[in-house]
Amino acid sequence: MPNPLFDALFAQHIGANTPFLHLPAGSIWTHDRFLRRAAQFANTLTDHGLKPGDRLAVQISKSPDALALYAACVQAGVVFLPLNPAYTPPEVAYFVDDSDAGLLICADDDRVALQGAVGAPIETLNADGTGTFAQSAQDQPETFSTATRSSDDLAALLYTSGTTGRSKGAMLTQANLLSNAETLAELWQFTADDCLLHALPIFHTHGLFVATNVTLIAGGAMAFLPKFDPDAIFAALPRATAMMGVPTFYTRLLDDPRLSAKTTTHMRLFISGSAPLLADTHTAFEARTGHRILERYGMTETNMTTSNPYAGERRPGTVGPPLPGVEVKICDDNGNSLPSGEIGMLEVRGPNVFSGYWQMPDKTAAEIRPDGFFITGDLARIDPDGYVQIVGRDKDLIISGGFNIYPKEVELALDAQPGVLESAVIGIPHPDMGEAVVGILVAEPGTTLDTAEISTALSASLARFKQPRRLIVVDALPRNTMGKVQKNILRDAHNKLFDTHP
Repeated sequence: MPNPLFDALFAQHIGANTPFLHLPAGSIWTHDRFLRRAAQFANTLTDHGLKPGDRLAVQISKSPDALALYAACVQAGVVFLPLNPAYTPPEVAYFVDDSDAGLLICADDDRVALQGAVGAPIETLNADGTGTFAQSAQDQPETFSTATRSSDDLAALLYTSGTTGRSKGAMLTQANLLSNAETLAELWQFTADDCLLHALPIFHTHGLFVATNVTLIAGGAMAFLPKFDPDAIFAALPRATAMMGVPTFYTRLLDDPRLSAKTTTHMRLFISGSAPLLADTHTAFEARTGHRILERYGMTETNMTTSNPYAGERRPGTVGPPLPGVEVKICDDNGNSLPSGEIGMLEVRGPNVFSGYWQMPDKTAAEIRPDGFFITGDLARIDPDGYVQIVGRDKDLIISGGFNIYPKEVELALDAQPGVLESAVIGIPHPDMGEAVVGILVAEPGTTLDTAEISTALSASLARFKQPRRLIVVDALPRNTMGKVQKNILRDAHNKLFDTHP
């Protein structure tokens, strides 16, 4: 029976003893071994009562089994909901409850804390292949009758932060994921001969749907690392042909004397995304290795939208033209198209654009126009050659180390701390993370704030990547005549906070 995403990504590899995952310890998972494990997981999900269209929430470390859960969901028609392992129990509880997930899979170490916060049933799966879910799967058949699904059926639900503090679930269909995989594999010329150096997390679009899906549809392999570690990168580099990373990966590689033209001579492609790549990084990497990094642009709601060309000119400071089949335009505040070269709001339409926000019809209607164009929230310009340059974005959004952080959520947590009258959260340029989160606090009258205590308190309610790297106490926040906090003044005042130059 048809299941477009499974048929294109996985079915072709059933029974194939070709390498798929090269692991740091030297072991290899073939495509066949991976899919037999996925089938066992699909059978186990069915035994837990999950049906096509039900949601599975997953908060576990990166591992071959974690990736096999994704394949199992596609085969069983279950909607995959990956969660950052850094999320705290209250954050996980929101995602599970909002999505009405039928099951949560977490690590053994997190089960007790999550049981006190989450209403859904919980099973465990650890990076070493142990856990209650793994134990249940052990005796399951290694084949599964693939669920019938259509291109319009949901394949995944990914939560993205909201400016009001409430996260939104972006609904991604089979067609969204499949169209992007097909387009990118062709555009970037991936084949079965490729081995992708994969050090990205697999709980968001970049590491899961871009890196993994492109590799699968091309029939290639991955050097599958649990995280970015320079020693592991250089150990895996000789077998790789391509790498996908965030700008932080490239700045850290440039800090390592092992990076050279010789150590990268066998590579054909380095790709960067999830945050802007500084022109200095682009230039320095090319000077050291001879490779020109290919920068592209996307977001949770759209998968990939634009890319610098594989064979053509890769222009620093741009994210390239739109992908084939994808339309982009620059608009004013009223949605009217602007002439070439002018700065405005970037809007995008195509098979890559998500179907809407989970149980938020009003928010969906506000951000997807009747003609299908999605309002990205990013300010951009398009040059006469069609290359898109992102020049700004929703002023509240901070991108730190490739992660999206909306200040409102952090501000709500800060404002809840004893003695805090109000707060403002801003992003400040950081040499390694791109931007760092900084909290500006105003104390209640007669109160002295202990910023160390506040930082400790935040660690219980906010994922680590959202926690401010610095807390600064001021007498008052700058405001305009309408009473709105002028964050631009705060950014200007503190923009050298992490400057390493004398």
